[in-house]
Amino acid sequence: MQRTKEKMEREKTEEDLYQNKNRLKVCVATCNRADYSKLAPIMFGLKSHPEEFELEVVVLGSHLIDDYGNTFRMIEQDDFDIGSKLHTIVRGEDEAAMVESVGLALVKLPDVLQRLRPDILIVHGDRFDALALATAAALMNIRILHLEGGEVSGTIDDSIRHAISKLAHYHACCTRMAEQHLIAMCEDHSRILLAGCPSYDKLLSTYHRDDYMDIIKSWLGDKVKENDYIVALQHPVTTDIQHSIKIYGLMLDALISFNKRTLILFPNIDAGSKEMVRVMRKKGIEQHPNFRAMKHIPFEQFIQLVSHAGCMIGNSSCGVREAGAFGTPVINLGTRQTGRETGENVLHVRDADSDNKIYHALELQFGKRYPGSKIYGDGNAVPRILKFLSSIDLKEPLQKTFCFPPVKDTISQDIDHILETQSALAVDLGGTNLRVAIVCMRGNIVKKYTEPNPKTFEDRMHLILKMCKEAVQGAVRHNCRILGVGISTGGRVNPQEGIVLHSTKLIQEWSSVDLRTPISDALGLPVWVDNDGNCAALAEKKFGHGRGVDNFVTVITGTGIGGGIIHNSELIHGSTFCAAELGHIKVSLDGPECSCGSQGCIEAFASGMALQREAKRLHDEELLKMDGMDVKLAEPITAAHLIRAAENGNSKANAVLDKASLALGVGIVNILHIVNPSLVILSGVLASYYQAPVQQVMLERALFSAQSIKVVKSDLEEPALLGAASMVLDYATRRTY
Repeated sequence: MQRTKEKMEREKTEEDLYQNKNRLKVCVATCNRADYSKLAPIMFGLKSHPEEFELEVVVLGSHLIDDYGNTFRMIEQDDFDIGSKLHTIVRGEDEAAMVESVGLALVKLPDVLQRLRPDILIVHGDRFDALALATAAALMNIRILHLEGGEVSGTIDDSIRHAISKLAHYHACCTRMAEQHLIAMCEDHSRILLAGCPSYDKLLSTYHRDDYMDIIKSWLGDKVKENDYIVALQHPVTTDIQHSIKIYGLMLDALISFNKRTLILFPNIDAGSKEMVRVMRKKGIEQHPNFRAMKHIPFEQFIQLVSHAGCMIGNSSCGVREAGAFGTPVINLGTRQTGRETGENVLHVRDADSDNKIYHALELQFGKRYPGSKIYGDGNAVPRILKFLSSIDLKEPLQKTFCFPPVKDTISQDIDHILETQSALAVDLGGTNLRVAIVCMRGNIVKKYTEPNPKTFEDRMHLILKMCKEAVQGAVRHNCRILGVGISTGGRVNPQEGIVLHSTKLIQEWSSVDLRTPISDALGLPVWVDNDGNCAALAEKKFGHGRGVDNFVTVITGTGIGGGIIHNSELIHGSTFCAAELGHIKVSLDGPECSCGSQGCIEAFASGMALQREAKRLHDEELLKMDGMDVKLAEPITAAHLIRAAENGNSKANAVLDKASLALGVGIVNILHIVNPSLVILSGVLASYYQAPVQQVMLERALFSAQSIKVVKSDLEEPALLGAASMVLDYATRRTY
């Protein structure tokens, strides 16, 4: 019989060991009354599934302090076995005491965790005690599940919360935004559970109690009525203790003046709490007939008090989280909850110099009712968390990994990369000359090649290829590595396909021309093509006045008028690639004929060709020459002669230039009123002359909000070449995230 009994006991012991081996050992550590309200529903869920989970409970922090209600007793009343009680709070309620409390917890926790050896530790929130728990567990290779990570608030709690998230292996967050924050913090998406707040499981199922008035009267007296009392709960802000004490005093003054029955809870144990209690006692709150001051209220009763209150005031997270589920009006004071997601029931009072602002907020909020909000949960968080815990594979590597965004690999230490200079081949297809240049990353022109532009299509393409090949060979001699070819040309360009759709009259036989394919095939390099005005804007963005400017306009004032628009740091091309044809903005209904075939365009008034036309007219009428001017018979008349005549006092020449300046200025004013840039850059040979007159027209004719926009002259000598090069240098070296 004895042998049979021993065999049965041995078999039972082996069976228990087998069952325990297949159960997940979960340690739940709770530090204060607030985190227990979030952890208790999970603890009940774990306890109700003994075949899957083995629950261990560790209690520390303010739970074990008499001044804060010895709240560990409510854990025992909920019939949980407390495996360890750790006295970790160093009294003092200042910053140093908080640090010493973390240190004391770190000294005591290793023995407990080594004895319990849990598979996973559940830690809640953003308290300094929780940071000690997470630190100890991480260093002891214990997996951590962090509740309510990824949220944002306004104090040191933010830093602590995010630090715990980085130590944790798994996350159960409450909101979609918190989930996105965790992902942005490089946490593994597969280890993040969007569960909702566990406290909602309890509060959404229990706040419709029949005996709620009995609970309210037990705390506030028999004469109190539903929706006719206030719940106040204010904690110190550890990053600005004195200011939070000041707001606490103003809140108490406003509540005294408001003259409504008020249930006020003592602040938590953070640095500054002693001073806040001192302020409360100095104002006689504990003896005041309208106030009931409490150190602790059981969570299920606190739910009833908050849900039926006329208003909740303070800076507790309960105000911006749980109270929203009931539609209880809330006044959130100070910065402690800055950044929290809130429902429409929350009215923020960020700062206050007197109690008047808080009193006015009470007048606005007291007695209102708002629609219930479920930002933080739908009442099903615990089943999700239990399922998530069951899915954890303890055989997975314990080492935590982070999901950093991809970045371009750094170039290895190769002598060729060190010695070579990354460069672009820039091509400027002008009406008179064809120019090719080697341009380095800093915008310096290493070598430039210039040839007259042939008249026929075949000759022009042949010359482009010949000059580009010559430049590629020259790049080798100059130790430059060519990344690609950028081409600047007049007319309308499809940059996506590298095709000149149709060009200006300056370049004949140049429509529907594919520049990209033959040049790329011949050189074995990528090719970019764009309009010369757009290239000028790109040049300014990379090398000129446009560096670091998100929105600006470049206007070319040369033989024609062109330009480009940078909006939100991107070049605007338009749906049919004719955006920023600035020269063809109409400023007159019946002005001179333009090269585009229309009348009254800016280009017809202010371009070099327009000024040359007017100069010839005055010269033919013998109205151009002035004393001191020397115009040779064989010398062609240009815009320069017109400007020189005006400088010598020629009233006719001045009138022409004034009209041209007005036309250009009015056109630019139209641009300001359409795209509202922060800067206008004038480029080209006429820029220095037009700068001051255009600025004056803007002051006289632009809307007041646009009059302060500056007009500057470009400092770039070769905007077309630099713009063509910038297409290559920007795209070929761009990092991909």
